[in-house]
Amino acid sequence: MAEMLNFEMVSPERLLLSEEVTSVTVPGTDGDFTVFAAHAPVLSTMRPGVVDVQKASGEERIFVRGGFAEVNPSGLIILAEEAIAMADLDKEALAQQIQNAQEDVDDASDDEKKRLAQEALDHLKQLETAL
Repeated sequence: MAEMLNFEMVSPERLLLSEEVTSVTVPGTDGDFTVFAAHAPVLSTMRPGVVDVQKASGEERIFVRGGFAEVNPSGLIILAEEAIAMADLDKEALAQQIQNAQEDVDDASDDEKKRLAQEALDHLKQLETAL
């Protein structure tokens, strides 16, 4: 049996995962990297993308909006700015949210409202790309 990796993923809202896994693929700022047990220590920023968690029971995919990944002798810790399980995403609902967000950008009455609406639209498009 493969050696297991201690893995934790935390967002500002809650602890998302804390378990032993086979491997985790992280969307690092400088490119994706996969972490196994006994990996060399690494500290990396993360870009928006999908964290692919390989467990004994199967695969779990989680979209992160960014954050930090730390590999240390104890395992891997991901501090995510935001995290959403890919299984929880509905493609049709997301398409409608993108359309609504685009309308918000188009209808914004001042620069600040337009900036905030554009940030929301960009985030939704990142989610769509991850699907």
